[in-house]
Amino acid sequence: MTNNPIIQAQNITKSFGKLTVLHSVNVEIQKSEIVAITGSSGAGKTTLLQILGSLDRPNSGSVLINEIDILALKNNELAAFRNKHLGFVFQFHHLLPEFTALENICIPAYIRGDSKPMAEKRAMEYLDFLNISQRASHKPNELSGGEAQRVAIARALINNPSVVLADEPSGNLDAENSLELHELFFKLREHFGQTFIIVTHDPILANKSDRIIRLKDGKVVE
Repeated sequence: MTNNPIIQAQNITKSFGKLTVLHSVNVEIQKSEIVAITGSSGAGKTTLLQILGSLDRPNSGSVLINEIDILALKNNELAAFRNKHLGFVFQFHHLLPEFTALENICIPAYIRGDSKPMAEKRAMEYLDFLNISQRASHKPNELSGGEAQRVAIARALINNPSVVLADEPSGNLDAENSLELHELFFKLREHFGQTFIIVTHDPILANKSDRIIRLKDGKVVE
């Protein structure tokens, strides 16, 4: 693989009070790579993902995304950067219950300033690609777990981010839906060229990824 890092994180240390969760972690992730972050509970996986995704700040270290030092950005600059360049998928879909699937997907596009017709057109394209366009007008409580997760993925993709970060995305899905979700990440990468960073306990997903970053006690062990 060519050395074309989209993310470079160096000497990342993070503590909560007296508890150090990450110890001088170094991570480099290439453009269009699918990387799994694995390790036992408490190893620091989610904390590392949140720092790589600009949702949390380390106590020390540096994080470059697209060669931009995100730790040097002011809060409003960081929010704009995150909205444009990063997409997030969580175990619990965090869809807003009062909005339809289509409306949930459009929210990041509205935040960016896109018009309603433009945002809805792109949202429908993603719903088509994910084979759930027939659920566009349904609210989250009318969707299955697999459908809700696909809506959450479409929402993560709506602004065409460079990097998609997923925290236990198949953690709430049954085996069949988990497998479909794993295949979907590779299909999306092939179609849109995004980089995926996925925290997972699922060995099937981890082993299908291009590379595994394994954490133990806040350190990268392989």
